Amino acid sequence: MNATVEEQPRTSAPVRAAYGYCEAVTGQQARNFAYGIRLLPAEKRQAMSALYAFSRRVDDIGDGTLPPEEKRERLEATRAVLDRIRGGEVAEDDTDPVAVALADAARRFPIPLGGLDELIDGVLMDVRGATYETWDDLKVYCRCVAGAIGRLSLGVFGTQPGAAGADRAPEYADTLGLALQLTNILRDVREDAAGGRTYLPADDLAKFGCQDGFGAATPPAGADFAGLVHFEVRRARALFAEGYRLLPLLDRRSGACVAAMAGIYRRLLDRIERDPGAVLRGRVSLPGREKAYVAVRGLSGLDARHIARRTLRSTA
Repeated sequence: MNATVEEQPRTSAPVRAAYGYCEAVTGQQARNFAYGIRLLPAEKRQAMSALYAFSRRVDDIGDGTLPPEEKRERLEATRAVLDRIRGGEVAEDDTDPVAVALADAARRFPIPLGGLDELIDGVLMDVRGATYETWDDLKVYCRCVAGAIGRLSLGVFGTQPGAAGADRAPEYADTLGLALQLTNILRDVREDAAGGRTYLPADDLAKFGCQDGFGAATPPAGADFAGLVHFEVRRARALFAEGYRLLPLLDRRSGACVAAMAGIYRRLLDRIERDPGAVLRGRVSLPGREKAYVAVRGLSGLDARHIARRTLRSTA
């Protein structure tokens, strides 16, 4: 049985300050994520902010302008911080607020910290300039940088006591992470190309005549860019359908958080499907009012109940 927050010692001032730092980072750097986790009770929201802040640190190293060797050194130094957290070696007055907050969160919740090692491994793939020939190749990367985050988050959320199929919750969380990451890849295809990166599988690009890349606001001559996008959208929708099986296994507020974050990305996917060329012209996003609508649907339990009914029908 997991320890409840009431059984934990009162949070000290240094730990509260560390969580405050992580929540500020989350609010500034990840609006969609911050929008979803506001539906959680305070202790879970703080833990999710700590996870995000650590993950953001890893991503910022990978996305920065340092030479590859220095990036690798910094990523391994970040892994060393993670080892200190695992070993219980981070004091409350440590000078690294992210380490302090994550260490406290790991004491309160059964967070599988190895998922952060996977994230570091995924970013190291970026640093090496890895490319992906097939979807199976890309899935390895997506599981590192997004599926692992789903499993880490599940450590904070937990599952409903006695929920049927709860043993498959990590699998569903991982798959939902893949769905979110593939949506991100589609949304950022032009931005990634400008940075010299192409994440979509090479065989998919070749199939639709897009192997020359996405360096302009219009598709390459003779390319079926819309066909490529629609193909990847169908793949993402199948991943969402499987990953959404997680929702009925969570408590109401955790389910609302996941439904809100996933719902925002599903709506991004809808927009991309309607106008594939939009991702070459600029960044596709949702207005605040639409995010609020998604959050209300999540908090009301509409999405979780819909998924639960669909899951029951599919297994009957």
